[in-house]
Amino acid sequence: MNDVHPFATRVNAQLPEWLMTELHTYNTLLPTAGDRVRLTNRLAARNYKEGNGGPFAALVVDPATGELISLGVNVVLSSGLSSVHAEVMALSLAQVRLGTWDLGSAGGRELELVVNWRPCTMCYGALVWSGVKHLLIAGDGPECEELTGFDEGPMPATWRAELEGRGISVTSGVLREDAIAVFAEYSRSGAIVYNARGTGSRLQD
Repeated sequence: MNDVHPFATRVNAQLPEWLMTELHTYNTLLPTAGDRVRLTNRLAARNYKEGNGGPFAALVVDPATGELISLGVNVVLSSGLSSVHAEVMALSLAQVRLGTWDLGSAGGRELELVVNWRPCTMCYGALVWSGVKHLLIAGDGPECEELTGFDEGPMPATWRAELEGRGISVTSGVLREDAIAVFAEYSRSGAIVYNARGTGSRLQD
């Protein structure tokens, strides 16, 4: 007989219902960088309106074939877990699907993480440890924080070189203005900015 104790012993995070019901409608082949970033922008624009979390989405793709391995959106608000950003969801779901914690050993494929902006410091670390070989992002400038109000953390100035030194190539600037437009729309939405330590706020309508 197990002793009764007050400790939580399991965490649970999953894709939101709206996304799971639409999964069958997404192309499983995304052959170009534009195809892949366009989907992240589309998912990011939808996600915060559904109340799951911020305007962020990510994919894991095999860029050699264009095969979509997994996708994720930010589910911090719907899960109550601060760590389940879009990148963490996409990487974790790819690891579950492929049966390995090291995506760099996934059948010899060089997988790519696709995000609608540069990852925050937490997701930067998750990227480094995931085993992916490529990072594809819409942009990496200050616009995300300026427009959304999110604290993306103390990213090192050498972040790109650090990735490339670990064998992870970086491509930025694909559909950049479209990504910024999503952030600008978010800034007008009245959504919750869920920064930690009581510094969160609600955007002005």
